[in-house]
Amino acid sequence: MKTLSKRMKTVQALCDYTKTYRLKEAIAVLKKAPKLKFDESIEISAALRVDPKQEKNASIRGTVALPHGTGKTVRVAVFCKGEEEKRAKESGAEYVGAEDLIAKVQSGWVDFDVAIATPDMMKDLAKLGKILGPRGLMPNPKSGTVTQDTKKAINEVKAGKIEFKMDKQGGIHAAVGKLSFSEEALIANALALIDAVMASNPQGSSLRGQHVKSLYISSSMGPGIKLDIGEFR
Repeated sequence: MKTLSKRMKTVQALCDYTKTYRLKEAIAVLKKAPKLKFDESIEISAALRVDPKQEKNASIRGTVALPHGTGKTVRVAVFCKGEEEKRAKESGAEYVGAEDLIAKVQSGWVDFDVAIATPDMMKDLAKLGKILGPRGLMPNPKSGTVTQDTKKAINEVKAGKIEFKMDKQGGIHAAVGKLSFSEEALIANALALIDAVMASNPQGSSLRGQHVKSLYISSSMGPGIKLDIGEFR
């Protein structure tokens, strides 16, 4: 049996796993954990009542703007041509191009966090589906990453716009900031995401409303704390 480190014993002692916490209480618990050498991410996890095995076409996805950003530098790749390339570069995109950028990705390079594309590039981007798709990087109109207004899309993702999506296990997991954020900033970001997930409409499912079964908040190396879902109804 693996022996728990002194830190993990301290972390586990902070949380009562038999109870549910209000969001503010849970964040206060995470803040009390012994600090590490890196700034831990804070993640919200939602377990859904949607069963992907029973309803294979069911899905929940959406986007939300975190009011205090994600706490990380977002590297953006924009697939576009002509005048739009200049606009994308001026708007702060790290990587901009058309066929040249597609060829680079085909060679195995995926050193970016978000991909944005103009509509005219999507036909050419289809060949990157097997590379970008599994990594969640394929541009999609529903997430606002297929657009003619690349400047707006770049500004939004740089400012803290994130996408959430149901996984194959029927859950949603998304980071809402860093442990170094103030409690107020973490509460605001977490509420923005939770409200968006709670308000989302399951596509391809007979389930309508009450689709979130449970909510948890955790830090990278801290406890997973169950939240009082009634706080967000």
